[in-house]
Amino acid sequence: VGDVDFASASQVAGAITPVPGGVGPMTIACLLANTLTACCRANGLPEPEGLTA
Repeated sequence: VGDVDFASASQVAGAITPVPGGVGPMTIACLLANTLTACCRANGLPEPEGLTA
């Protein structure tokens, strides 16, 4: 189970790499980091160090 139907996508995609379980957890982590950064900026707070690479 992943984010896309690998069998049908592989027939039309130029390149595809299967990711077991999808990329959902990584997407959530990035959205959370961006939300925290936006909140800090909107409220004049210092951004946490080391939150993103």
